[in-house]
Amino acid sequence: MGVRSKSSSAWLNEHVNDHYVHLAQKEGYRARAAYKLLEINDKDHLIRPGAVVADLGSAPGSWSQVAAQLAGKQGQVFALDILPMEPVAGVRFIQGDFRDNDVLVQFETLLNGCELDLVICDMAPNMSGNNITDQARSLYLAELGLEFAQAHLKQGGNFLVKVFQGSGLQEFQQLMKDSFAQVLIRKPKASRDRSSEIYLLGRGKK
Repeated sequence: MGVRSKSSSAWLNEHVNDHYVHLAQKEGYRARAAYKLLEINDKDHLIRPGAVVADLGSAPGSWSQVAAQLAGKQGQVFALDILPMEPVAGVRFIQGDFRDNDVLVQFETLLNGCELDLVICDMAPNMSGNNITDQARSLYLAELGLEFAQAHLKQGGNFLVKVFQGSGLQEFQQLMKDSFAQVLIRKPKASRDRSSEIYLLGRGKK
C-alpha cells in the first residue's frame, strides 16, 4: 500500500472522531465533549456516587449530563455558563458570565457552603483567531477556575480544566502544583488530534 497523503489521513481522523458525534446522538448526550469527560473519568475515577461537582462553562450541558449520571441521586451538580443551557435532571444551573463578580456571588449562594469534591472547567473564550490573544483569554478563564477550585474544593478534592498548549501554560501548571498534590496531563481520544487543547488534572487539593 502506498503512503496515504496527509489530507486523506486528516479526513480519516476526522471521520473516526465523528464516531463521537454519532455516539452522542445515539446515547443522548448533547455534545461529543461528553466522551472526553467519560474517558478521563474511566482513567482517574473523579466522579463517584454522591459526589458534589461544579461544572464551569457547562453549556450545552454534556459534562453536566455525565456528572449528574455518575454522581447519582445522592450527588449534587452545580453548573454555570454565559450561554443558556436546557435543564439537565439533577443539575442546578445559573446563566451568567463567570468573570463577573456578581455572577460568582450568585453561584456561591447556590452552593450554599457545600464543599466540592470536583470542579470541572471546560470553558473556552470566543476565539478571535489571534493565537496570542486567544491563549491569554483561555489562561485567564483557567486561572479564574483555579481560584474558584481553591476556594470551594474540600481538602483532597480534584480540579479538571481545559487549556491550550502555548505560552503561559507552564506557569499555569506551576500555579496548579502549588495547590494540588499531583498535576497530570490528559488528552482524551475524543479531543480532535489537530486541536491544541489538553486537560490538566489537579489531584488532591492541599
